[in-house]
Amino acid sequence: MSAILIIDDEPGIRNTLASILEDEKYKVFTAQDAVSGIEILNHEIIDLVFLDVLLPKLGGIEALEKIKKEWTATEIIMISGHANIDMAVRAVKLGAFDFLEKPLSLDKILTVCRNAVAMRKLKEENKKLKKNSNFESGELIGTSAVINSIRETIKQAAESDSRILITGENGAGKEVIARAIHQCSARVENPFIDVNCAAIPETLIESELFGHEKGAFTDAVSTRKGRFEMAHGGTLFLDEIGDMALPAQAKVLRVIQEQKIERLGGEKTIETNVRIIAATNHDLEKACEEGRFRQDLFFRLNVINIHVPPLRERPEDIPLLLYHFLKKLKRNITLENGALELLASHDWPGNVRELKNLAERITVMHQGDSITGADLQKLLNKKNKKNDNTGNIPPQGLFERNYNEARELFEKCYLEFQFSKNNGIISRTAEAIGIYPSNLHAKLKKHNITAPSLSGSPGNELSAEN
Repeated sequence: MSAILIIDDEPGIRNTLASILEDEKYKVFTAQDAVSGIEILNHEIIDLVFLDVLLPKLGGIEALEKIKKEWTATEIIMISGHANIDMAVRAVKLGAFDFLEKPLSLDKILTVCRNAVAMRKLKEENKKLKKNSNFESGELIGTSAVINSIRETIKQAAESDSRILITGENGAGKEVIARAIHQCSARVENPFIDVNCAAIPETLIESELFGHEKGAFTDAVSTRKGRFEMAHGGTLFLDEIGDMALPAQAKVLRVIQEQKIERLGGEKTIETNVRIIAATNHDLEKACEEGRFRQDLFFRLNVINIHVPPLRERPEDIPLLLYHFLKKLKRNITLENGALELLASHDWPGNVRELKNLAERITVMHQGDSITGADLQKLLNKKNKKNDNTGNIPPQGLFERNYNEARELFEKCYLEFQFSKNNGIISRTAEAIGIYPSNLHAKLKKHNITAPSLSGSPGNELSAEN
């Protein structure tokens, strides 16, 4: 049921309009002046306001400006018995949906009312579609259970203004999630301001967060807004909060409690309305125990916790992410099976950031339309874990052994290198070194050599010939 507020100082008009609209099944509120009407707006969700121009305490045009600033989605229909064209034009420019002259026509009232309510619903629907579009177009790519769970948490958490703490290793995608939350929230039209707490020196962090007045310190040559002020109405993302110094932690805690700040060197109190999302790669509970992080701040930040798993714990998402990054770089390339297997076996210490760098490296350094495991191994700078003796350096202890032992050791190292180079494929390795596949298989079995990261997997030629 749509809600309508009537603001008019004439009781007869208020009561008549209310009766007509209630018959049309609208929920109706009334107020005799704009100040009382704004108080109702503070406590009720109003879709449409009928607003008289001539009002005591606060005039209708001034009230129109205030309401459109605070409640942008609420439609307003101005009404007046002393209207003129200039006043009507000004009202429409300020955001009024329409301007009606008294005495009011019943048919006109109902028609304009229906159109205004429909416009309000259309705006809300467009806003929801925009939020969903923003979320889907982000880089939270993957089909793993944990990523699907994070998506659901984002959608649920975005509806509130609760503080969120995102944890996970460096490069895992914590900022991507923070931005997705902002894009899904009612604050999407307002700023998303990020602060890397680890990158700002301890002496400057308070100035960055709270701003400063001219002359507050030696280099303060002008007044400057802090990140809290810049994020007013939107979201403030405190990245690497675990690296923030204790004095700054105490001030952030105070801002969370009071929703007010003071610039360095200033005496004026500035109200702030921000949603705080924090992120860290540290164990904050342990940091609290060691006295490196304030426990009260931790509890304030950790209202909703989202943990982002490292890339190695969700290998099924890696090909999708790589294809996504390659597409953004306008590169159409196919990953062959060997490349896919290598992607899954890599440790990814740099997580998604490392994978994104790999996509850029492929775009610059690789010329073909497909990429093999061997190609990818070079681009990853990934060495064969079982054999680091790939140059002219002989296997350790080779010259201290007798001839037969040295020959066996050399053969083992040689076969390990060739087998790894050819992605663990027997037929390809046999062709490369010039022996029959059956002979190679027997030698591999004798030396207990298995396919690199592929042993026993379906479709692997080694297991197929066993």
